[in-house]
Amino acid sequence: MDVNVNIEEIVKQVLAGMTGQTASAPAQSSGAAAGSIPQKAHVAMLTSLENFEVKEFPMPAVGDDDILVRVEGCGVCGTDAHEFKRDPFGLIPVALGHEGTGEIIKMGQNVKKDSAGKDLKLGDKVVTCMIFKDNPDITMYDLNKQNVGGADVYGLLPDDDIHLNGWFSDYILIRGGSTVFNVSDLDLDSRILIEPCAVLIHAVERAKTTGILRFNSRVVVQGCGPIGLICIAVLRTMGIENITAVDGNDMRLQFAKEMGASKTVSFMEYKGIEALAGAVEASFGGHPADFGFQCTGSPVAHANIYKFIRNGGGLCELGFFINGGDATINPHFDICSKELTMVGSWVYTLRDYATTFDFLKRAKGIELPMEKLITHKFALEDINEALKTNLAMKGLKIAIVNDASNR
Repeated sequence: MDVNVNIEEIVKQVLAGMTGQTASAPAQSSGAAAGSIPQKAHVAMLTSLENFEVKEFPMPAVGDDDILVRVEGCGVCGTDAHEFKRDPFGLIPVALGHEGTGEIIKMGQNVKKDSAGKDLKLGDKVVTCMIFKDNPDITMYDLNKQNVGGADVYGLLPDDDIHLNGWFSDYILIRGGSTVFNVSDLDLDSRILIEPCAVLIHAVERAKTTGILRFNSRVVVQGCGPIGLICIAVLRTMGIENITAVDGNDMRLQFAKEMGASKTVSFMEYKGIEALAGAVEASFGGHPADFGFQCTGSPVAHANIYKFIRNGGGLCELGFFINGGDATINPHFDICSKELTMVGSWVYTLRDYATTFDFLKRAKGIELPMEKLITHKFALEDINEALKTNLAMKGLKIAIVNDASNR
């Protein structure tokens, strides 16, 4: 009889852990017992222009469809920097951060699998993509109708009574209806890079629809910030080797070679677009590029890249995540007479997000130094310094990392 009682108690404890109940829940494989969840969470709230305040809020209740995540780290995006500097979306006060990742420490009883059908359990490492609500045009396996630019995203949500709405925090509550992916097989740095890498997976998939981008293509990538550098890495993992990187920063051009570029061109060394276009041609042995990726937010750069591409070539424009102003081109010479095939790219689809996980594994497999993209790591309380470092362009990818041992 005593044995049966013990078995019943064990079953109760296991079920309590599976349903997210805190009472009598055993420690999970992550080493985080449910009882260790603090009563308060800390959120870096942007309360005015160029001013984050780390605020303390009560830990919210976890509903049957919700997931409570202990945040491990989050990258700083250019969108975060724009919001920090100008609040173009009118969100202040707001909890920013959408390139985040962390560990599940509590989950509702209805949560069983992630958005790709992979099992979820306490201790798993996860990332979020978008909150789709009831949009029938976006599903996991029918994703070509539209990208996810019109959906909600953690880190760009209006503040509410939960407050744990962005990854610049020590905890985040993932609400039912959100997309979430189990990425426990990736290290922390790789997980922080998932969101920006998905942008480039999407861009390259868009480029492939032109039918021009091939293994032996001559490809020019303009702009060697994090987006351009990741673009080079994605192309390299696809087997494309003839890549020329264009930028004005020698450090970034050197890193472009580490990421897979075969040649580099500094626009600082050439006066006028004709001379610069000649340098790009010279890098390809006297030939224009077959395909170009424009990865800057500069209208001048957009106008220039047409001159780098051959007649019948292709172009992917992905540099303008916000309104960067108008570009001046000549439609006859730049597009029509060249019969250029162009695609625009903005954010990603859910399938691109899932594909990114395999890209990161492939990049590591061919020894591309993806982790070197993260040049600065800051504690949550130093987030104002992190954003200022980003705006000053002192590094590449800036990240907020909560565990001091990982900084």
